[in-house]
Amino acid sequence: MKEVLIAERPKSMYKVSTHYCPGCTHGIAHRLIAEVVDELGIQDRAVGVAPVGCSVLIYNYIDLDWYEAAHGRAPAVATACKRARPDLTVFTYQGDGDLASIGMAEIVHAANRGERISVIFINNAIYGMTGGQMAPTTLLSQRTSTTPYGRDPKASGYPIRVAEMLSTLAAPGYIARVSVVKPKYIIKAKEAIKKAFLTQIEDKGFSLVEILSTCPTNWGVSPVAATNWVEEQMIPVFPLKEFKVPE
Repeated sequence: MKEVLIAERPKSMYKVSTHYCPGCTHGIAHRLIAEVVDELGIQDRAVGVAPVGCSVLIYNYIDLDWYEAAHGRAPAVATACKRARPDLTVFTYQGDGDLASIGMAEIVHAANRGERISVIFINNAIYGMTGGQMAPTTLLSQRTSTTPYGRDPKASGYPIRVAEMLSTLAAPGYIARVSVVKPKYIIKAKEAIKKAFLTQIEDKGFSLVEILSTCPTNWGVSPVAATNWVEEQMIPVFPLKEFKVPE
């Protein structure tokens, strides 16, 4: 009988069932973070910060020390933790509604100061937990609960490209955009997360990994259609690449 190899659960992940909607790729991002934590051997000295949104429940899945921050304020909390305990590896896990809207000032100034923190930024082009409203990353013509006829740039502006914007600053060490919707992207996503953590560990500055993700429930499509939509609609607007790497 042929031996079947089954991927083991990362030791830093709890053995629990997910609460996320079918087709949501938050769980994939969680696993990649846990795998990187294991590979770097930092479980006992890593601290995560989760704010408001679907991202807030990450502490139910990864066995680390966690802070829960007010909406958009995760970079400020992470900054305080890292400055008080520079020996720790501190990261935030934020959605696009959180980071790019109410938390925009927080992330810009943390990046501009070159805070030695890492940011995992989930971009699914919509507010997830609060009801599918338009986010700063919502695509033009994309329908949401607050743009039922599609996003109109005359009324709501254009999608904000966070990775490109932050990469213009002098202080950040590593900034990249990846996706987790299909296996060919997941491998590169894990590599980027590891680079972000190593940028911090090696004291090379602020790091951010933007991850293009799905939200089938609020997009009103099937899980399969959601992954295809990321490839066909999101990636042309938010290209996958490393925007800044440590010197």
